[in-house]
Formats: sequence, C-alpha cells, structure tokens
Amino acid sequence: MGIRIITDSASDMIEETIDNFEFIPLTVTFGEEEYQDGINLSHKEFYEKLVESDELPHTSQATPFVFEEAYERAVADGNEVLVITMSAKLSGTWQSALTAADSFEGKVFVVDSENVTVGEHALVDYAIRLRAQGRSAAEIAAELETAKKRIRLVALLDTLEYLKKGGRISKAAAFAGGLLSIKPVVAVEGGEVVVLGKARGSKQGNNLLCEEIKKAGGIDFSMPHFLGYTGLSDALLQKYVRDSEALWKEELSELRITTVGGAIGTHVGPGAIAVAFFCV
Repeated sequence: MGIRIITDSASDMIEETIDNFEFIPLTVTFGEEEYQDGINLSHKEFYEKLVESDELPHTSQATPFVFEEAYERAVADGNEVLVITMSAKLSGTWQSALTAADSFEGKVFVVDSENVTVGEHALVDYAIRLRAQGRSAAEIAAELETAKKRIRLVALLDTLEYLKKGGRISKAAAFAGGLLSIKPVVAVEGGEVVVLGKARGSKQGNNLLCEEIKKAGGIDFSMPHFLGYTGLSDALLQKYVRDSEALWKEELSELRITTVGGAIGTHVGPGAIAVAFFCV
C-alpha cells in the first residue's frame, strides 16, 4: 500500500514533480472571472493580472467535495492518504479536508500545517522524506504535528498597498508608509500572521529577516528550507541572498527558491520575499 500526499495550492508546490502527489487548487477571483490556482492560472499570469486589475482579487477555500473526489481516486489506487493544508486560522480549507475525510476512516489523515506558502511547503517536503523511509500515513501525521512547531516563516513585504486594499490598514497609514519607504516584516506564528516590525527600506528589512533567523536559534540545514518571492521579478530576493550570504555559504551550495502564487500573493502583493526553515 502506498501513501498519496495531498496539499493545497497555498503550499506553492504546483510545479513540483513528485510521485503519488496531488495538490488541490484554491479559487482566485478577479471581478467576474474565477480561476483555479495553479491549474488555469500560473503564478506569472496571476501577477500580470494583479498589476493590471483595478480591484483586489479574492480567494476561496477548496470545498469538501473537491477533497472527497481526490480521496476517492487515491483510495481506489490502493493508497492511504496524507493531507497537509494551509493554516486553519487563515482558511477554511483544512476544515473542508477534514469534513471530506469522515467517509474514509482509517485511510485519510489530515494535518493543519499552521503555515502557508514556503512554510507549508517545508512541512510537505518533510512528509515526503518520511514516506521514503517507509513510515505509515498515521506515523507521518503524528510526526508532523510535532515537527510543524519548529517551522519559522518570516517575510518582508514590499508595500502596504495590498494590506490597505484588503482593509488591514487605513489609507492614511498606507500613504505615510509609502512616503517613508516603510516595509512591514511579518511572520506566521501559531497559524496566524503577526507583524514583527517595520523597516525603512529593503536593506533594513533584510537585516530584520536575518535577525529573526538568529532569534529563532538558527536554521537546521538538515531539514527542508525554502525562500519564496511574489511578483514577476526575483531581484529583491536575490539582493537578500547576497546580503545574508553569511547565513548560508558554509552550509549550502545553492538555495531552494520558489514563487508564491495567487492564494497568498493576493494578500501581500508583488515584491515580497519570505524565508521558511526548521529551527535548530
């Protein structure tokens, strides 16, 4: 019996080529047009539409029906199923996955990653490693519940504009922030997004990201770790890589970098960078 690992598109694993793996798309809506994240809307296409759109798009959770169909396919192929979703505090997708699992007792195991994008990706990647070691789906799910507490995701946002459009801050605050080149530094803690501070310019923002890594006790390079960026250019991320070289150069020959898609990009806008890792 094999194990099919299923995640949602908020993990930004839409281009991964992995055996016995499937991602469930979230819905991204621009005006009257609905798209399936990663299916008929690539990351590049999303940001092209985001820049051109006068209105902020919105996202919708995956439904129990979509998960149930995926479970049926997996079980029919003789698999157990391990499901890893984005944080339950940020989306109803975890609840949808859990509801759909009711009809598959003992065959489907659902884990709330308590994270998003590259943080969720790191947990899925760890699950794939455990599967390769011959663990059962139940054993992997139990291990992930403990391991996910070690994942740290911190991000530097390029602009406050999308927070303003989403009603997170006032127009006056966004205008002032834009004048001062203020860039918020955020993290995912306990499944929720928290603001760690605000930096004046990308250089100070990069310094804050490095400080947060050090505060966490450093990176466990034996575990999955990822960098991610939003938008059509990775220029800001590459600057961060150069500026923070001391953190990586003795441990890695290259860094694993991914783009952040519509499920999360809707809420942070282009020009953001994120780092996710397991704490030592």
